[in-house]
Amino acid sequence: MNLETLWLVLLGLLLAGYFVLGGYDYGVQMLHPLLGGRDGERAGRAGRNAALDAMAPFFLGNEVWLVAFTGVLFGAFPHLEGSLLSGLYPLIVTILVGLVLGNAAVQLHGRARTARGRRRWNVLIVFGGAVPAVCWGLVVGLLLHGVPRRADGSFHIGFGDVFSPFVLACGVTTALLFAAHGAAFVALRSAPEVAAEARRLGAALLRAAGAVGALPLLLTLFGAGASMENRASSAIVVALFAVALAAAWWSLSHGHHRRAFAATCGAAVLPVLLVGAGHYPYVLISPSGPGMTLRQAAADTASLKVLIAFGVVLIPVILAYQTWSWWAFRGRTGRRHPSYF
Repeated sequence: MNLETLWLVLLGLLLAGYFVLGGYDYGVQMLHPLLGGRDGERAGRAGRNAALDAMAPFFLGNEVWLVAFTGVLFGAFPHLEGSLLSGLYPLIVTILVGLVLGNAAVQLHGRARTARGRRRWNVLIVFGGAVPAVCWGLVVGLLLHGVPRRADGSFHIGFGDVFSPFVLACGVTTALLFAAHGAAFVALRSAPEVAAEARRLGAALLRAAGAVGALPLLLTLFGAGASMENRASSAIVVALFAVALAAAWWSLSHGHHRRAFAATCGAAVLPVLLVGAGHYPYVLISPSGPGMTLRQAAADTASLKVLIAFGVVLIPVILAYQTWSWWAFRGRTGRRHPSYF
């Protein structure tokens, strides 16, 4: 494995880790108004706070994976960053706005003293989960479909590219997947009453994700969807995605929360794997011309060698922190741990 491929694998690992960890944050935020809201105002708030408490110990720590991904993208793949982020600028800004507003709302909603104030914070909590989830799905859809390339060699993303049926279907599918992932996480971490409600919601969301996810596949079969370099690898990843959704649905339906969460974690990883394995050795493809190869996107060999020290320190530290936090805050909320929000 050469240095360029090694760093591409590392880049994918960091983004996949963020999809798994940040994905359930988005999901819990999107489901916030739906959990515990059927037994009166006080009980409803308690149920919703219990759902937020499930992710509270890990909430801001999960953003480390996104920061590390951005650092590797800028350092190891400067040409990809320069070509891609300029076209994705509106989506990236929207994601950041959603993250900032969502993080602030989750931490400050408990200070509201009126019902109107609580409703406003609740809207921002949902906004902060749904908007980044949809936008990340749009990014994945754009990468799968291909980014148009101009005559001067630059990549350009227009309004019609973002709002094409294939890309929109990818955005909705990803949002539903993250919502189901959040439901599986709440079912695993919360008290039995909230867990039962999350389990029912998660099973319904997984069925919806499977139904909507079939649309990008159909569009691809009819030539209006993804443009893949490696069709065999792509077919395998798509099949694994379908299996992961089915396994998560079966596990939630039968009350196997650990298995369900493991399956939704696998499903959250697979879109990243689909982009990487489906396009290799390209990192960007274009329906209107040649794409950008891995060698063209990566920094020079000397720079990649210098950055190895960064990777050797970064990944073990992130994994150690994540392992410690999960061990320290293991178990269901409301028993071992107090309320955080």
